[in-house]
Amino acid sequence: MSILFVLLMFLLVMSISYFRTRNEVVARPEVAAGPHAPRMQREYGFSIPQGFSFHPGHTWVHKEAGESARVGIDSFAANLLGKIERVDADGINRWVRQGQKLLTVESGGQKFELVSPVEGVITSVNQDALQDPSIIGRDPYQDGWIAIVKSPDLAINKKNLVQEGMVAPWLQNSVTRLNGMVAQLAPTMAADGGLPTTGLLTRVTPELREKLAKEFFLA
Repeated sequence: MSILFVLLMFLLVMSISYFRTRNEVVARPEVAAGPHAPRMQREYGFSIPQGFSFHPGHTWVHKEAGESARVGIDSFAANLLGKIERVDADGINRWVRQGQKLLTVESGGQKFELVSPVEGVITSVNQDALQDPSIIGRDPYQDGWIAIVKSPDLAINKKNLVQEGMVAPWLQNSVTRLNGMVAQLAPTMAADGGLPTTGLLTRVTPELREKLAKEFFLA
């Protein structure tokens, strides 16, 4: 009798377990979502991503979930650099300060440093952009992002950044300053409005290249 009771209890437990698990979904490893395509707005002849904030050194930041922020370089810097051959970004878990070097890019055999728009800990680096730097030039605001930074003080950092309605006038001012500097030292390469001539930094003299990098990248 006791054996029969044990068998019945065993069948009961198995039945309950079956009905509890039959509709459960198998858990899968979480995959980090890529950046969404930003909404672009045309102003002063520039395509400006909405919701982005810009450092005067021509890098950008976009707030993600929680305290995370995605960062990259803007279209002005991408055009000025031209074909990017190599990118070296600071590693994961490294603390970076606002205005401190975040990455080094190589273009035309020359190396240029660009700064972080925010302060925080680097939690992820865009391996696709490191392996194929041309992505940065083609799509600086989406697939060409550089890193994700955990930035608890993002709201405070943004006070030092160019935002919203000030972005287009700031970009126009950058172009005006660029053309003024180039017109003085390399008149034939001065552009007439719009973004800088693609790869301008690799086509000017070393003296002018250094001045332009310091003026616009602030590194």
